[in-house]
Amino acid sequence: MNLGNAIQLCRTRRQLSQAELARLAGCSVSYLSMLENSKRDPTLSMVQSIADGLKVPLEILFFLGAEKGELSGIDRELAGQLAMTALEILNEPAAAKA
Repeated sequence: MNLGNAIQLCRTRRQLSQAELARLAGCSVSYLSMLENSKRDPTLSMVQSIADGLKVPLEILFFLGAEKGELSGIDRELAGQLAMTALEILNEPAAAKA
């Protein structure tokens, strides 16, 4: 699981700086940077705060953070549908999810 990559992907798709997301999530910029670079493991409550700041469902972060083989139990068609849904959510304006 690499939540750091998922957080960074969502943050950049939402066109947020680390400072903006850190403020929205209630953490420091340095902590967010460490998360994105996989130097820290966040608590579930922090992942939820980050998801809230990104205006994406928590599950999307976990899905996007899954590494090869971690979703091997999921049907390929379902995984493809989940990926398409994740991209659709990230393509929506963040304000529309508020």
